[in-house]
Amino acid sequence: MSINLAFPATPPPQATRETRTDVAATHKQAKQRDLRLDFFRGLALFFIFIDHIPDNVLSWFTLHDFAFCDAAEMFIFISGYTAALAYAPVFDREGVAMGIARIYRRVWQLYVAHIFLFMIFSAEVAYTMRVRSNPLFADELAIGDYLSGQGEAFIRVLLLQFQPNLLNILPLYIALLLGLPYLLLLMRRNVLLGLIPSAVLWVLATQLNWNMPGYPDGRLWYFNPFAWQFLFAIAVALGFLRENVPWPRGLTTASAVFAAVACVVAVNWALSSAFPGIPNLFPLPSAWFDKTSLPPLRIISILSLAVLVAGRVPKNARWFSSRAGWPVVICGQHSLEVFCLTIVLAVLANFVLSLSGYSLLSQLTVNVAGLAIMVLFALLLTWFRSGGRWPRRLDPA
Repeated sequence: MSINLAFPATPPPQATRETRTDVAATHKQAKQRDLRLDFFRGLALFFIFIDHIPDNVLSWFTLHDFAFCDAAEMFIFISGYTAALAYAPVFDREGVAMGIARIYRRVWQLYVAHIFLFMIFSAEVAYTMRVRSNPLFADELAIGDYLSGQGEAFIRVLLLQFQPNLLNILPLYIALLLGLPYLLLLMRRNVLLGLIPSAVLWVLATQLNWNMPGYPDGRLWYFNPFAWQFLFAIAVALGFLRENVPWPRGLTTASAVFAAVACVVAVNWALSSAFPGIPNLFPLPSAWFDKTSLPPLRIISILSLAVLVAGRVPKNARWFSSRAGWPVVICGQHSLEVFCLTIVLAVLANFVLSLSGYSLLSQLTVNVAGLAIMVLFALLLTWFRSGGRWPRRLDPA
């Protein structure tokens, strides 16, 4: 018995019409969707995975070594911008109550994802401790209080107060989304009604050291939500206004100059840290770049990069659909799922390197394998959501 696997030369008319409809819908979606958001959110996820591996050689080439900000600012800025694009029209189309309901539905999804991720994270660390017979790994990830069996620690997990290393950005995003409905309601009247109170809260938080309590007692949130909400509010305002933003003359030039200066300073810091023979030419106070309180230089750094991208990178640039760019775009389109995977993979990578050694070959192998798994996972999610059709690289032309 033989099986004919040849495809018919000409599809039936109905199939042809359906194919043309699918292609037209796909190109319409590509034309409407701003692929810059997907690409740079995917790139931020790549950076998060790489930076979460201790002593990783590839972390020398991520954003924090070329700017005063890093992947966290990228992730929060893009999340705020896309949140405005996603939820602001709901308030106009379906009413305020439905808009609030949709946002808090997303909050619940993030909360469940965080608790689920915490369980997997704890299991990974516990297994690693058992194999290595070394409690220092748990202390390094700041999860020893939970694994020691204290019942209160789990309650603090549910309250988002216990945040081990690598598990502190989702609680921040949850806190920011909790305030998003009220921010959008204010900005519907006037954008400044949302930005000015946000700026005042940021100033008070940085000057008076306001922060959310953490666990154990005496610990605070690594990402201070009272400070980080200002960057989120700026991104929401830009997403709310979109093309109607009144850009001051010379803003692009000023942004380029600032980004160039920040790049020179950050590269010098990275080189002087890696090679003691290279002097630190810019001994600036560390408080100016404190990640917890989000000082002005970090905000200006990410905003300058955003201005350059907005002004110089087309929404549907051809390289977004290239073989190198499209996998990054796919990851950015499934940011929550891929982000959770990056945390799991980072702990696994740390475990593998602790057993095999931190040689250059081992590090490159672990990094390439982790990034490949992220891309394959995003492709699988796209295949599932599209009803079993593998995604095609779009042609923006």
